[in-house]
Amino acid sequence: MRRIAIILAILIIVGLGLFWATRPKPLPVIVKEVTPGLVEATLANTRAGTVEACQRTKLSTIIGGRIEYLGVKEGDQVKKGQLLLKLWNDDQQAQAALAQAQIELSRKRVDEACIAAANAEKEAQRQGELRARGFVSTSREEAARTEAEVRRAACNTAKADVAQAEARFKATRVEQGRVALYAPFDGTVAKIVGELGEYSTPSPPGVPTPPAIDLIDDSCLYVKAPMDEVDAPKIRPGQPVRITLDALPGKTLPGKVRRVAPYVSAVEKQARTVDIEVDFDHPEAAGKLLVGYSADVEIILAGRDKVLRVPTSAIQEGGRVLLLNPDSGKLEERRIKSGLSNWEYTEISEGLQAGERIVTSLDREGVKAGIKATADDKGKAR
Repeated sequence: MRRIAIILAILIIVGLGLFWATRPKPLPVIVKEVTPGLVEATLANTRAGTVEACQRTKLSTIIGGRIEYLGVKEGDQVKKGQLLLKLWNDDQQAQAALAQAQIELSRKRVDEACIAAANAEKEAQRQGELRARGFVSTSREEAARTEAEVRRAACNTAKADVAQAEARFKATRVEQGRVALYAPFDGTVAKIVGELGEYSTPSPPGVPTPPAIDLIDDSCLYVKAPMDEVDAPKIRPGQPVRITLDALPGKTLPGKVRRVAPYVSAVEKQARTVDIEVDFDHPEAAGKLLVGYSADVEIILAGRDKVLRVPTSAIQEGGRVLLLNPDSGKLEERRIKSGLSNWEYTEISEGLQAGERIVTSLDREGVKAGIKATADDKGKAR
């Protein structure tokens, strides 16, 4: 009997050992404690935005010709009104000189004709006084008056010739302006197409002429970003924005919506967007930015602070979350009611209490309600 008891005891111990060794182990899961904090409802751009200059112009000459003067190079800072480029125009300069000379000649003719007209009018007046006294005949008086009228007409014609010569001179100046490019504002020369001595050919009517000089004002910058058309009705000028740039990793710049485009851009039929423009609140904080930098914007529609929140990725379809019960060590399913939400956090209005731990590693195999689980501190650290 004693031997049988010993054998039974050994079998029981072995059985317990096998049970312990083969029992289901708790599944490690990553958990997040429910805590109060800030939750904001936000919108993000669908594709990368771009840093743009407030003023940018692509200058081109109206007519063609050989580049005679190129006073700048790419990267130069220029002032408003500065001459940037000029085509050969010696023929126009000659025409302008001729028109100027004609003005001077016409003015001298005016002086001559108008002096003669004034003298003839005085003579006509004198002849009228003499006829009144009976010293001269009526026909002589009439001849003097006719001569005065002719002289006055010649004076007026000479004045008209001056106006015509001045108009001709202005026309030559306009023609000269068609071959020169001046800076319309202070800025930086971004690009130059053409070299000194090359021939600049204008495009046919209706076809845009390629710009000779690309001028930007990089003292004032903003971000232009495309937003999904379904989000456009929620966006208003003045809304706060967070701006991030690939060139400044880890840095977020505050801004405000300046403008919402009044139309939808259909770059692709399945990707209709509305462009928005965003100003930097503190441009100096960004440092030296380059026009063309890629940028992302996050528009803040609303925000609530000190509310219970959970990671948005922890919420399953139908507003359900998994909790780790500290007493049973099992995962429990809980329905919640949510408030504001963004890609990172979601506000919890009902269904959870502060301090409860919810599962965030929903993508792990075997994670479901009812299983034994344990908090994976290592996974949380990662």
